[in-house]
Amino acid sequence: MRNTGALRAAVIGSSALLFFATFSTPASAAPEGSVVQGSADQLPQELADAVVRDLKISPQEYLDRAARAQELSTYASDFRASRPGDFAGAWIGEDGQAVVAVTSQDAARAVAKDGFGTEQRPVSADGLEQSLGELNKWVASLPREVSSQVNGTSIDFLDNRIVIDIANSDIGRALNLPTLLANLKVNLSPGGQQPADPSPMGGDTYVTTPAPIADVPTTDISICSFGFNAVDGSGNPVNLSAGHCNPNAETGAGGAPVYLPNPADVHNSTQIGTFQGSSLGTGNALDWSVISLNDKAVQSGLDRPTVRGANGSTVTITGTADPVVGAPVCKSGQSSSFTCGVIAADRVETQLFMDDGTSRTVRGFASTACTLSGDSGGAIVTGTLALGVTSGSNSGGAPNCTEANITLAHFGGTASLGIPVNAIAAETGTTVRTAPVD
Repeated sequence: MRNTGALRAAVIGSSALLFFATFSTPASAAPEGSVVQGSADQLPQELADAVVRDLKISPQEYLDRAARAQELSTYASDFRASRPGDFAGAWIGEDGQAVVAVTSQDAARAVAKDGFGTEQRPVSADGLEQSLGELNKWVASLPREVSSQVNGTSIDFLDNRIVIDIANSDIGRALNLPTLLANLKVNLSPGGQQPADPSPMGGDTYVTTPAPIADVPTTDISICSFGFNAVDGSGNPVNLSAGHCNPNAETGAGGAPVYLPNPADVHNSTQIGTFQGSSLGTGNALDWSVISLNDKAVQSGLDRPTVRGANGSTVTITGTADPVVGAPVCKSGQSSSFTCGVIAADRVETQLFMDDGTSRTVRGFASTACTLSGDSGGAIVTGTLALGVTSGSNSGGAPNCTEANITLAHFGGTASLGIPVNAIAAETGTTVRTAPVD
């Protein structure tokens, strides 16, 4: 979230994250169309340490699972297109196996033959999405004092049901709906350290103002995090961040200046670009902004395919990815630094309430990586692939991730909302900068 407190963005993750079933049909062969990632020895040591600490797997397994998730994403998309009534979801299990849920024995045999694990479920993904759409329409029709008690909705493909998260309040309880708290993994994160590479990159701090920074009070300065460096349709350098970071978020208009902060005198910060435009809950219900970068930004290093890793290290982006339940992720943000988790739900919808009293639905994916206020717009990666930008979380008001994890442990742990970068790129006509794999 932007570090202003003006925007409410509550997130619900999948309830089934840590309850992976034993797969009825183990994968017998590696799927075709392997995804190319960097090798484990090319990862910064700090990233490798964070993966071992937060995910309890080796750096190589982290890369393998991230690649496996993308292979599964491609297969699941093709399978769903050819057999929509049979497809009921797909995920990476706790043991790293790729699983496709189906609604018939015939489909299960076909999936097993293709080398994937399989689970049988009663309702197809299309059926679940139709139910989710109907539920969200109902929530949107409620009076604001009632709809504001609904924190978010999602599809739990593992348990084959819809999840709705409702505030534990008098109004929330009066809705008399089945409430399911997310049982999410708790991740402990280290404090940030001085960066090894002083050049700005994804996950680092930027500040923005509705007018030139020298002319506005400190209270009108907002803090967010850079997302992925990219190019627009004309080849111009841009950065992809969160839409609600734009001071003109309610209209989506561009023009607001963006600065690299000067810690000694914030009003003398260096302007490195302007918001080209943004979207917040309109169109495809995404939360994105495109920041046009000027020559000073390029000279500072914001034309590189890099993201800030743990303890100031550098992660080089080698491609892009789509969210897959169970896939490992790490996020980079200026407040909580580099934290890791797994994808809890690949589709989440939540209501964002604007200053004018209206609300907008934002759609993304949920992960268990801890996120704090000011991390909005920051980069989310899976392996060395760009996955999304941070939009919101249930821990934004916490002073640090350690306290957030302790406080939220009884409520299912930390949950963060990410906006898929491939969806942002498709809507904005941008291309994420990547580096070739050696």
